[in-house]
Amino acid sequence: MNLEPVAKLANAIRHEIGKAIIGQDDTVDLLLTAMLSRGHILLEGVPGTAKTFLAQVFAHITNYDFGRIQFTPDLLPGDLIGTNLFSFQSNSFKLIKGPIFCDLLLADEINRTPPKTQAALLEAMQERRVTIDGETFDLGAGFMVIATQNPIEQQGTYPLPEAQLDRFLFKHVLSYSSREEEIKIVTQHGHRSGTPKMKDLGLKVVGSKKNIEDVAKIVSNIRLSEDITHYVVDLVRGTRVNPLFETGASPRAAAMIASASRAYAALQGRDYVIPDDVKHIALPALRHRAILSPAAEIEGRSADEVIQAVIEQTEAPR
Repeated sequence: MNLEPVAKLANAIRHEIGKAIIGQDDTVDLLLTAMLSRGHILLEGVPGTAKTFLAQVFAHITNYDFGRIQFTPDLLPGDLIGTNLFSFQSNSFKLIKGPIFCDLLLADEINRTPPKTQAALLEAMQERRVTIDGETFDLGAGFMVIATQNPIEQQGTYPLPEAQLDRFLFKHVLSYSSREEEIKIVTQHGHRSGTPKMKDLGLKVVGSKKNIEDVAKIVSNIRLSEDITHYVVDLVRGTRVNPLFETGASPRAAAMIASASRAYAALQGRDYVIPDDVKHIALPALRHRAILSPAAEIEGRSADEVIQAVIEQTEAPR
């Protein structure tokens, strides 16, 4: 299997993102993994960690049609997916499409809107289509959602429903930059008062929908042995039998981890998946799907801590 197109595209995207984003290599790798495995990603981090800026840069470099919506408490489903409005000129209804009609949707501060509006994303994220007044509209196989949320500000926020969380391939928690990285950030962007424009950063478009589709097809053929398949299933089932979890990960999680493992293996230059590929993506793929039991919360345990224990306790194939 020729993996050169995968390496060429991934390295080009990493190089261009590096012109604008300092550090966050793990975030970029998960974005690439999600893109090549047709998954969505939820980014959680404190304000100022470049979540929104990274999504904008990623969309520009890949030449994705970019849509952004700022989620607020008064946002309605029609504001997201669109609505039919009556035109007196034509004496008929006309569809006004919402921002969801794009290739890459940035759902900014997704937890600031009520569950009714959040639910408008369910069909789009799972089936890549939306239904408006009984009529179905296709969003394309490459439709991708990058959502952001703030972990420290709880006032005016709504917890994401489990059904929606399960549709995200990854939940990635962004950390603060290191001191050296922060010095580079201030040196590079300290003379600006706002977000720089793409043209001012000299970013090149290095991808296209056709190119990304071709690379995604290569990724889907990466070999996943029977032993690795069993390992993925055992890992997911381990979250269901652990008494510290009230609810474990779903079968959908196992299928998504298998798909993402193929993409991650391809990004490492291999045409087969090894246990370390699964281990690397297991935490961001499971942390939002497994719900801690009340007893675990009283003990002060975190989902990350318990999932890491499940990973260590699950026997990996040799």
